Parts: sequence; C-alpha cells; structure tokens
Amino acid sequence: MKKALVLALSLSLAGFAAQAQTPAAPAQAATAKANGPAISFTEMKYDFGKIKQGDVVEHTFKFKNTGTAPLVISNIGTSCGCTTPDWTKDPIMPGKTGSITAKFNSAGKLGMQNKVLTIESNAAGGSTMVSLVGEILDPAAAPAPAEASVEAKTKTKETETKTKVKAKKS
Repeated sequence: MKKALVLALSLSLAGFAAQAQTPAAPAQAATAKANGPAISFTEMKYDFGKIKQGDVVEHTFKFKNTGTAPLVISNIGTSCGCTTPDWTKDPIMPGKTGSITAKFNSAGKLGMQNKVLTIESNAAGGSTMVSLVGEILDPAAAPAPAEASVEAKTKTKETETKTKVKAKKS
C-alpha cells in the first residue's frame, strides 16, 4: 500500500515538474521571432464604404519592419482577379517602412465585398493578410435625385440678394 502511495505521489510531482518547464519553450520562440524580420501594419483592413458598380478603389497599406533583419516580400496573392497589388520590391531594412498599394475594380460586382491580400514574406510567422471591404451599389437601382427647389435670401445694409437653385432629374 505504501509503495502505491509513494508511486502516485512521485508521478504527481513529476507531472508538476514537467508543467513548470513548458513555459520556457514559448519564451524562447518569442525571442527567436524577434531575431528575424517582422512585418507590422498600421491598418489591417480598409473600408472603402459604398461605391457604384464599375468604380475603382485604390488604397495603400503602410507597414514597418519591426524585426532585426531585412524584410523581403516575395509575393502577394489576392482573393479575386479584380484586385491587383503593387508593393515595395526592395528589401526593407529593420526600422524602415514599405507599402502595398491595392487596386480593386468593382465592375461586375454587387453587394458586400471583402477582398483579401495575402502577403508572403520572410517574416517570422509566415504570411500576413490585409483586406479591402465595402459595398457595391447597383447603378440601375440607385434612386435618382428628386426635383428640388431651394430659395435663399441674403440681406445686408446695402442690398438684398435672392438666390434660387433648381435641380432637375436627368
């Protein structure tokens, strides 16, 4: 009986000792990540709002190499052929910045959109993603402005001016 109790106690202590050793491994991994290139974006998602079908949206994502070695972007994949990327091709030295410009052509698109760009680089952690989001409105379904008439009076000591603006449906 005493042997079984001693064995159980020994196994419990060994288990606690093993758990106490595991946090050191992630700390070493974090140190290893800091010793290479690292990419940090100022924004991960750009919301272009509501646009008409056929409009082209262009946005530049800025990033910084927060690592200790030169950062090289090897490729940028897109979730759709309607989005084309252009990026800093030269190595980005530690502490320096670069950019990725994405053009989204909304021709043939309707409704909510989420266009993802996957950045492949030598940064620790593998690929990184940024996205363009927004809504494409159907130009045929957009309500036409109603006829409006606005009248404004401006009065000064010397003169009185009357301005009339009339907008018609085209």
